[in-house]
Amino acid sequence: MIVGEQKPISEIKQILSPYKKVLILGCGTCVKTCFAGGDDEVAVLGSALRLTFGAAGREIAIEEQTIERQCEDEFIQESAAAVARNEAILSLACGAGVQALARRFAATPVLPGINTTFIGVLEKPGLFTEECSGCGDCKLAVFGGICPFTRCAKKLLNGPCGGSQGGRCEVNSETDCAWHLIIERLKILDQMDHLRVYHPPKNWAASLASGPRKLIREDHML
Repeated sequence: MIVGEQKPISEIKQILSPYKKVLILGCGTCVKTCFAGGDDEVAVLGSALRLTFGAAGREIAIEEQTIERQCEDEFIQESAAAVARNEAILSLACGAGVQALARRFAATPVLPGINTTFIGVLEKPGLFTEECSGCGDCKLAVFGGICPFTRCAKKLLNGPCGGSQGGRCEVNSETDCAWHLIIERLKILDQMDHLRVYHPPKNWAASLASGPRKLIREDHML
């Protein structure tokens, strides 16, 4: 899932300062799971902003709503009436959701209330870890389901650097060495022969280096 964290209240207050009527729009999927933009976070932020602006002697009308996903027009449409009643949208979604809203409501300012952080997993309650860089050329089948590009501090594709100690990364001793994890996993799977294959430098044409990417599924297009 996409992991993000809510911007500091001081920054949100600043970007909302030109507006008197604001819709706080939550997203009920990824950012809800990481406690940044679901129903509860929308309600708490709305109350905090009313108190903050009130203490500064500034009136602001805040409307609150949460839709299932801000990255799909089917759900975005549900917010159309609320958007029309307000001067701006404070989006509690990832950057993709902010931009999808901006395309749909071209005449309304759409402001980010969240800093999009990474693609990750919920490791345990309250702990989210980065697992994927969206590189466009997945090799997880080779590396035992562990991505060395994302999880190795040196982004090594052909074995460990030799600097780790006790299974910990030499760059950050609080982080597991990705290659230690890969090797242990391949031992369990009896797939150590995978490490005999050389992997050439990554082809960055499949990544963001070539600009924004598109995925086209003609079998699903109408």
